[in-house]
Amino acid sequence: MYLDSAKKQELFEKYGKSATDTGSPESQIALFSFRISHLTEHLKKNHKDYGTERALKMLVGKRRRLLDYLIKIDITRYRAIIKELGIRK
Repeated sequence: MYLDSAKKQELFEKYGKSATDTGSPESQIALFSFRISHLTEHLKKNHKDYGTERALKMLVGKRRRLLDYLIKIDITRYRAIIKELGIRK
């Protein structure tokens, strides 16, 4: 699989508070962004894979809701994660 436990732990360590911090919005957004980029590459090759397209849209929605939540609670954390992941231009 493209996302093994070592890669997840690396993402959580880099963007979360610790390697075991799986619940913070920053770590979840980073994980969703990694999965979104993988699914986007898959859909470029397999444009008729509608199940993956639906999963991608749901992941983008989850990430959007987490980003909206992060804006409400702490705008500086939102700006930091956006800049770090390069989500916005």
